[in-house]
Amino acid sequence: MEKLPHILLVDDDETTNFLNEHLLTKLQVSEQVRVATSGEEALALLTQPPPYQPTLLLLDIAMPGMGGIAFLEAYLRLPPAQQDATVILVLTTSMDSRDLERLHELPIAGLVSKPLNRERIDTLLQLHFQRHLPHDE
Repeated sequence: MEKLPHILLVDDDETTNFLNEHLLTKLQVSEQVRVATSGEEALALLTQPPPYQPTLLLLDIAMPGMGGIAFLEAYLRLPPAQQDATVILVLTTSMDSRDLERLHELPIAGLVSKPLNRERIDTLLQLHFQRHLPHDE
């Protein structure tokens, strides 16, 4: 499988980030996996010169400070070409119905249930990048 160039994980939970980064690395999904522990940190990465351009951004919604929805609202102010180059998927456990309604108005490609696993990663690669993980040996 051709690897994605860059993945950005945005979650305030260090254990979740560690496990997701480990899984994505083990499955050889991406050339580079970066982690941001807040919406502010993710936005800073995306706006630094030259702009960091993840192919896939996996976003938690419930974070202290700038949460996922506030991040997405700020993301809308980035240049359209930069927005179009990134697929954003929201990582969820459960979500408030108001948050779900608001997400329909924001630039996300879909929702993925936590925790990430091989099957969920394979599904998101198929749906959004027309790629498959290699079969287990």
